[in-house]
Order: sequence, then structure tokens, then C-alpha cells
Amino acid sequence: MSESGDVSPARLSVRSVTLRTLSAGIFALAGLIFWMSFDTAKGVDIRTDAPLLRLSDRIQEKSEQNAQLESELSGVRGDVDQLAHADSGVSDATRKRLDALGEAAGTKKLTGPSVSVTLNDAPADATPLVPGVPDPQPNDLVIHQQDLQAVVNALWAGGATGIQVMDQRLISTSAVRCVGNTLILQGRVYSPPYRITAVGDPDKLHKALDASPAIQNYLQYVNAYGLGWKVEDDRRVTLPGYSGTVDLHYAKAVG
Repeated sequence: MSESGDVSPARLSVRSVTLRTLSAGIFALAGLIFWMSFDTAKGVDIRTDAPLLRLSDRIQEKSEQNAQLESELSGVRGDVDQLAHADSGVSDATRKRLDALGEAAGTKKLTGPSVSVTLNDAPADATPLVPGVPDPQPNDLVIHQQDLQAVVNALWAGGATGIQVMDQRLISTSAVRCVGNTLILQGRVYSPPYRITAVGDPDKLHKALDASPAIQNYLQYVNAYGLGWKVEDDRRVTLPGYSGTVDLHYAKAVG
């Protein structure tokens, strides 16, 4: 700096170059951030939950497609059964045995007296219904996989000859699985309330439900926080036959 306080031309030139370099760097960084944001969003507003909504719609769409495929498979299986019965080379005894095996496997319709159990989540703002009970945690207010399994296991133990969960018949390879409070059963997705229907002797089915320790534990939450629990008798219902594949994917038959 000169004695008069003026900045020398050389220093002005250096400062100008520095400012231009910093400006170029800032614009380059801004461009990089913009490109990364665009690449991440892929044309979607990332400030909203649209991707999550789209995933939910996709799951629902796949569930509906699976239901349609199951309906088509059920129709094809019916045609096969009719052709098998029309084959004159099959004896009556063999046909009866095949029908009996189909009923035992759950691929045939089943009619008889039944008991239905309905489970439902508690209200999201539920408060304790019993003095001295602590405030509920979120997991205390929803139906869990073990709750559904407890009901299904108790009904089998009570001598049920067939069980339907929601609109699907269970067979020996059926798996009742939950993700959060959403039921995934044989490729389809369900939300509560959940209805389980079993054909069998109503008295024995009721006794099996009452004797289940897991169900007794669930009923404590019913009384404490208002989880849904309803048991009903139906004089006569018809359960649909299982219409999905019976192939084993993770196991092989012995022998």
C-alpha cells in the first residue's frame, strides 16, 4: 500500500483473479449439488412422501394381481378335477380317496359349524382402562404376528377341520406373517381388523381358545388398552378351497 493509502494495481489484479476463481468454484459446487438432487429425485419432489405412497400403491397393485392369479388358478384346478372325475379309468374308490385327500389338504371346499375370531388394533390415542396400568407404548396397541398365530394354533388344537384367515384358506405350508401391523398371507397384504374362521365342534374350539396361555396374555392387553377381540358362533359356513400352489420351495418330501 502506498503512503497515500491507495492499493497497488498488482494487488488489485491478484484480488480480481481470486474473486473470479472463488465465484467459479461456488457456481461449480452449486451445479454439482443441483445434479445430485436431480439424480436422487429422478423427477420426483423429494420434499414429499410421494415415493412412499407410490411404493404402497405398488404393493397394493401386486396384492390384487396375486388375488386375480389365484382366482384363475382355482378355475384351472376345477377344470382338472372335472377331467379327472370324467376319466373312466379311475375307480370310484380311487376317486373317493382323492377327494378325501383334497379335503384333508385344504384344497376342497369345507362346510360345517364354525367359530370366528376377530382381532383389531386399539385406538391410536388409547389410554389405560385399568387403574395402575402404565401408559401404552405403540407396540401395545397393534395386533402382532404372535397374536394371530396364537388364535390359529388354538383352533387347530381344538380340532378344527379347516381354517380361513381373512378370505384365504390355510394349508399345512401356510405362514401367518406380519410386518408392523400388516398381515402378509400367501402373497397378499391385509390390514386389521383380522377375521379367523374355523370349521369344527364349537364347544371344543371355545375351550381351546380359553385354554391358550398366549391368548390369555393377549386378553390382558384387550382389558388394559382396548385391543379388539370378538368371538362368534356361525351355525353353518363354507370355507373356500386353497387355490394357491402346493409346491414346496424351501423343503423336500422325505423319500
